[in-house]
Amino acid sequence: MGDAIDITIDVSTSVDDFNALKKAIQLYIESKPKHWNPKHTLLVKEIENVNKMKLALCVQHTMNHQNYGEKSARRSELVFELKKIFDNLGIKYHLLPQQVHLTHVNMTSNGGVSM
Repeated sequence: MGDAIDITIDVSTSVDDFNALKKAIQLYIESKPKHWNPKHTLLVKEIENVNKMKLALCVQHTMNHQNYGEKSARRSELVFELKKIFDNLGIKYHLLPQQVHLTHVNMTSNGGVSM
């Protein structure tokens, strides 16, 4: 079963660092033959806002799609490994945008809060 993990790194990442990233991902995937098929692809999807390079890591699970909990755990482990690889190689990465919910709060003259 296939899976794709979207990654955004800084566009200033050198070719050498990018190649080291590819090699580190390959070594990790090959070290987990019970979790991942060794065939994988790291695609450059686009350059965004002239400062971010959007990538997709396409991997193959060695299990079927029916065991969602195990699939999610393996994917999560891979994402944490990617973070470690980025930190070890000094590659700047960008987190996905987070939703922010704002609430207006008014302070009353007696110190109470009204919404």
